[in-house]
Amino acid sequence: QVQVVESGGGLVQAGGSLRLSCAASGRTLRSWTMGWFRQAPGKEREFVASVSWSGGSDGTTDYSDSVKGRFTISADNAKTTVVLQMNSLKPEDTAVYYCAAARIWAPGLRSAGAFMYWGHGTQVTVSS
Repeated sequence: QVQVVESGGGLVQAGGSLRLSCAASGRTLRSWTMGWFRQAPGKEREFVASVSWSGGSDGTTDYSDSVKGRFTISADNAKTTVVLQMNSLKPEDTAVYYCAAARIWAPGLRSAGAFMYWGHGTQVTVSS
């Protein structure tokens, strides 16, 4: 059974930074894609960033245009924790952020339906 648990989040002023962590346990396959999605009130869930790896390879990353250059996704050496470093935050980044996992190596995978394991989400609020 794969479990995905997010941590981090909180309240920050515009221009500030936050760090989200995602711990994924119970994985046995060597190829995975881990992603971050977000959902603001009244809006659909949207892709934020992902990292894909197969075996011992370095992760291949992908970012939505709205966060490219401001957010960085990375994984630890054991590939058990994925971090989303969020800099230069804007009020429009306010949302519940979800971590998700897919059992495939799929750089550029952005469809929420392709990720079968999800965390419960963590709130990020950016004040103006």
